[in-house]
Amino acid sequence: MDSLLFSTGVQSIGTHSSADPDVRVVGGASRCAGTVEVKNMGEWRAVHGIDWTLRQAAVFCKHLGCGSAISVGNSWVSERTPVWELIRDCVQSAFALRECATSSSSVDTLDLTCSESVRLMNGTSLCSGRLEVKSDQSNQSWSSVCEADFDQQDAEVVCRELGCGPPSVVQGGLYGEMGSPLWSKEFHCGGHESALMECKKSGSVKSSCSRNKVVGLICSEPVKMEGGPNRCAGNLKVKQGDWKKVDGFFFTLKEAAIVCQYLDCGSALNIDITRSSDSSGCSIDFDCVKSGFSLKECAVSLESDPYFSLKLTCSDSVRLQNGANLCSGRLEVNNQFNQSWSSVCEADFDQLDAEVVCRELGCGSPSVLQGRGYVEEETTVWSKEFKCGGHEPALLDCRSTESARTNCSSGKVVGLTCSDPDDVRLVDGASHCTGKLEVNHLGEWKPMYGSSWTLKETAVICDRLGCGSAVSAIEGMENFPRSWWEIDSECFMSGSALRECLKPRYNAYLMYLTCSDSVRLMNGTSLCSGRLEVKSDQPNPSWSSVCEADFDLQAAEVVCRELGCGSPSVVQGGLYGEEETPVWSKEFQCEGHESALLDCRSSDSTRSSCSPGKAVGLTCSEPVRMVGGASRCADETALSIRVVVLPLILLLENIVLYFYWKARRGRMLSRQETSGQIDSDLIVCASPEGQNETSTSV
Repeated sequence: MDSLLFSTGVQSIGTHSSADPDVRVVGGASRCAGTVEVKNMGEWRAVHGIDWTLRQAAVFCKHLGCGSAISVGNSWVSERTPVWELIRDCVQSAFALRECATSSSSVDTLDLTCSESVRLMNGTSLCSGRLEVKSDQSNQSWSSVCEADFDQQDAEVVCRELGCGPPSVVQGGLYGEMGSPLWSKEFHCGGHESALMECKKSGSVKSSCSRNKVVGLICSEPVKMEGGPNRCAGNLKVKQGDWKKVDGFFFTLKEAAIVCQYLDCGSALNIDITRSSDSSGCSIDFDCVKSGFSLKECAVSLESDPYFSLKLTCSDSVRLQNGANLCSGRLEVNNQFNQSWSSVCEADFDQLDAEVVCRELGCGSPSVLQGRGYVEEETTVWSKEFKCGGHEPALLDCRSTESARTNCSSGKVVGLTCSDPDDVRLVDGASHCTGKLEVNHLGEWKPMYGSSWTLKETAVICDRLGCGSAVSAIEGMENFPRSWWEIDSECFMSGSALRECLKPRYNAYLMYLTCSDSVRLMNGTSLCSGRLEVKSDQPNPSWSSVCEADFDLQAAEVVCRELGCGSPSVVQGGLYGEEETPVWSKEFQCEGHESALLDCRSSDSTRSSCSPGKAVGLTCSEPVRMVGGASRCADETALSIRVVVLPLILLLENIVLYFYWKARRGRMLSRQETSGQIDSDLIVCASPEGQNETSTSV
């Protein structure tokens, strides 16, 4: 029970409902709506209104003696005013609010709307729980409602009053036993009323109610897709007061997958963004969502910034469940008639069927197809046998016949792993290992840019392309902006598949990468150290180790220079371990001035093998130095770091962006700013329908 109480935030902390004299709302339509003010050290001030989720702000509803939190917003004023900054963790820990307050100033103040006369207690979200009502606002006691005095139409009214979706479950005892007095009337709602207390009522014939018969209610979550070909595609909207679009500026397919699952749709396929001229809406804290809370609970106010509305496409017919990434998992198929998901029996599914599913989900070809591959769940079994030709665009486009099976043995439902798609390349360079970075998503190649990109990220791309070590990563810019992708570096470097970390953008920034073609250093402590491997330019080349006896200091000079490193400091066999790789069959005879190792003269080696511990390990010095000083450890003017990475323009850009974000977070920019960007861990919702938008389909 403790975990359930915590999951609903403040509304389940305690059962008393007396108002806190040090909290009030002003300027609203009722005593439970308006700008939140807190009294501290004898002074009433508004609360700073930035980044409050609805779940966090619900604490004020409890302090006000009101019901459930319905919407959170913030007011924007032209001049900074004194406010109380409240520490969120302190507030959520049920301390007195004045103990959590520090003095500050801001142009944003917190606005909140709570229900006056209904609330849901002990539920798993703000839209579920044991129903309690209160009629006389001067009487601060809440009452439970007996199941016999409440019906589906009454539930419709309550769910709508709380800003939730239609009721999905109305059941006595669903969220614990009665813990408050019993409501003495029977509700007779027509279903159209805006509040439960507006419904007709009559005296209840019951003087008591069994402890497990008090009303428990689950309302559906107010989240939907709109404007797409089906319920799993379109503009993502969350209801908080009004229906509001979600900003997709910081969305990756990884976050999109969470939303698709939340809506009971299939796998995430694509994300687009469209610039909107409206500047009023809300945000969603995705860390909050990943912690298991609903999108509504994780809503955050955004009142004065432009945004990029999100168009999301999820599959409505197939999905892979419980896999390590978007391209693996237990296969489930959606019954289009009753919108239920079914597992597929291994005997009704073959390699050609798998080819179709992997392509439909934007993945590479199937690499593993087997039963018991992923955790099984209690689902129905698909009743047909698929007979795909392998060319179909979707699994449900394939021919099928009735299956001879009425059930599927344990461990025999289809588990599928699709390979990562061949989705990255370098173009317009001297070789396939140098040039402009592009990514292929759903069959379309677009430029890709990495904010704060380093050689570490470049090294992963080089390895993916079958190239050698990362040499450089340079930012470029085209004359005109166009549709492109940005990669979330933190997501990518955490081991997620590249396609899961893509964000849609519309800009002119590009990335030009250089990887070595024919040499690399493996298993080292940096990009300038490791076991040397060489690859020839012959058809079907493979990487080979080099025997210590076929390699000297002059050859090492060439390799270090080719990789953009300093001069060699250590050349030693076995320095960075051994691996089962072929041994290079030639002896290098470099003079030291060559630009690449394979430009050196070479002769056939007299060795057909290399003794263990004799494969070349190489450590090049790091390309860093001080210049202009009295010694190598002093610099009178500047530290010159001769690393071939992002040029000075990228550093300057990041500095500008830092101060831009800092100013924006303090709302120092005017309403006319058109950046549309927010903290990277937030998703921004936009305001209701009917806005003028400038389409930027990405």
